[in-house]
Amino acid sequence: MDLACDVLVVGGGAAGLAAAVTAARQGLKVTLLERYGFCGGAAVAGLSGTVCGMYEASDDPSRPPVQTVFGFLDDFIARMEARGGITGPVRYGKTFTRVHDPLAWRETADDLLADAGVSVLYHTVVTQVLTADGRVEGVCGYTKQGPLAARGRIVIDASGDADVAAMAGLACTVGDGGRVQNPTMIFRMMGADVDHLRQVEGEDSILGPHVGDLIAKLHAQGEYVLPRSKIFLFPTPRPNEILCNVTRVVGRDGRELNPLVVADLTEAEIEGRKQVRQYERFLQNHVAGCAQAFVNDTGVQVGVRQTRQIVGTRRLANADVLEGRKFADGIARSPWPIELHSGAKPRLEWLLEDVYEVPYGCFVPESGEGLLVTGRCLSAEHEALASARVTAQCFSYGHAIGHAAALAVRESVAPRDIDGRDLRQVLNRDGARLD
Repeated sequence: MDLACDVLVVGGGAAGLAAAVTAARQGLKVTLLERYGFCGGAAVAGLSGTVCGMYEASDDPSRPPVQTVFGFLDDFIARMEARGGITGPVRYGKTFTRVHDPLAWRETADDLLADAGVSVLYHTVVTQVLTADGRVEGVCGYTKQGPLAARGRIVIDASGDADVAAMAGLACTVGDGGRVQNPTMIFRMMGADVDHLRQVEGEDSILGPHVGDLIAKLHAQGEYVLPRSKIFLFPTPRPNEILCNVTRVVGRDGRELNPLVVADLTEAEIEGRKQVRQYERFLQNHVAGCAQAFVNDTGVQVGVRQTRQIVGTRRLANADVLEGRKFADGIARSPWPIELHSGAKPRLEWLLEDVYEVPYGCFVPESGEGLLVTGRCLSAEHEALASARVTAQCFSYGHAIGHAAALAVRESVAPRDIDGRDLRQVLNRDGARLD
C-alpha cells in the first residue's frame, strides 16, 4: 500500500490523538498509524488509568481542585463524562487526578478521529523512515495486508519512544546518562469495597506510611516479594473496582530495566505479572476493603515511563519545573510534580499553586526537516521529564503540535520557522487559555 497525506501521525496515545484530530479539524488530510488495535498509548495499553496534570497542587487540604490545563483536554473529558467513563477529581497527595475506564477511552478516541475525518490504520508497525536530503518524508510499515509506505508533508512522531526520530538518525537522549525510570505493571481489581477502603485509609489514593512500613516489613521477612512500599490505589468509574499502581519492576540483577532493550522489556513483562500476584495477595490480606477483591486485568503491556527524548531546539530544564518558569513561546502548561519512581518509594517534588510552561522548541528536532514530535519524547532533562510526561500535558502537546503541523502545511514553512509566540495565540483562540 502507498498512502499520501498532509499530516502523518505515528502513534495514537493522548498526544498523537490530539495532534491528529487538531490537524484534521483545520481541514487537512491526516493519517494516523497505530501498532495496537486501539488508541490510548500508556493510558490504555499500559493501563496507567489516570488523567494526571489537570489540577494545581496545594498544601491546603481544604482547597478544591483548581484546573489549570484546557483546550483539547476539555473536549476529551466532556466526551468521557458523557459515557460515564471517568471519575471526578480523586485526591493524589497534594493534588487531584481523574481515573478513566480504558474501554471508554478507546471508544472516545474512535469517535474523535471519525468526527474529524482522520484516516486510521490500526495494527500497523513502523519499520523504517523515508528521508530525502535531510527531510523526513514518511515511513514504511508492516500490516497484515503487507508492506505499507505512507508519506506526509509533515510527519509527527507520537510514538512515545521517539522511534521515528531515532530511525531517521536524529539525535536523541536516553534518561539520565542511559538510565531510565523503571517500568510498572499496573492492574485493576474487582470486588473491592471501595467505601470501606476509603473509610479506613482516607481519601488520598497514595496510601499512608503505615501501609508502606508493613510492606517493607513483610518483604524483608520474605513472606512476599514487594519491592515497592509506597503504593497508589485509585477508585475507578466502575463499581467495586480499584486501579493499582503498586509494582516496581527491576531486573533479576537489580538493574532498572530499559524498555528500549528487547530482553529487558520481555523480562519486565514477565516479572511484572509475577509482582501483580504478590501485591494482590498482600492487598487481600492486609488492606481494608480488599479481602474479596481479585485481579481482573493487567496492562496490555508493562507501563513505560521513559525511553528516548529528542534533542530539540529548546530543552525543558529541571529548574524550569521546580521554579514554575513561564515562556513567551510556551505552548503547554503543567502543575504536575516531578515524580521519580526509583527505589522502594517514589519521590515527589511538588510545585505549589503554580504552573510551569513548555516551549515550542522542545518538540522541534535540532536537525532534520519535516518532522515534529509530541508526547513524552519531548526534549527535556531527566527530572523535568518525570513531570512533563503525564496525560493532561500530552493532550496539550498534541493540541499544540497539531496546530503547528497545520501552520507548516498551510503556509509552506518549516516547523522550525514557526514562532512559538504565534502558535500560542492560535492555541488561545482554540480554548487553551494559556494567558
